[in-house]
Amino acid sequence: MTKRLQVILQELEYREIQRVARSRHMSIAEWVRQALAHARRREPLGDVDKKLKAVRDAAAQNAGSAVDIETMLSEIEQGYRSTRP
Repeated sequence: MTKRLQVILQELEYREIQRVARSRHMSIAEWVRQALAHARRREPLGDVDKKLKAVRDAAAQNAGSAVDIETMLSEIEQGYRSTRP
């Protein structure tokens, strides 16, 4: 189901949106839909405090590697060589 949204803009705001939409060869409505979709994607989903707690808990774990970087890189390179035809 679709819903209608009415937004009241100042004349200058409307003209700027109209100009940008035209420059992209789209209607004002399509430009606004895309702008709203972009804004929604940028909004965090879920409980931000819960996510931060999970990151802090993970960072508090001493899960570092006991292997030095040279050994790690050597093992990675061996893995690449063993899977190449």
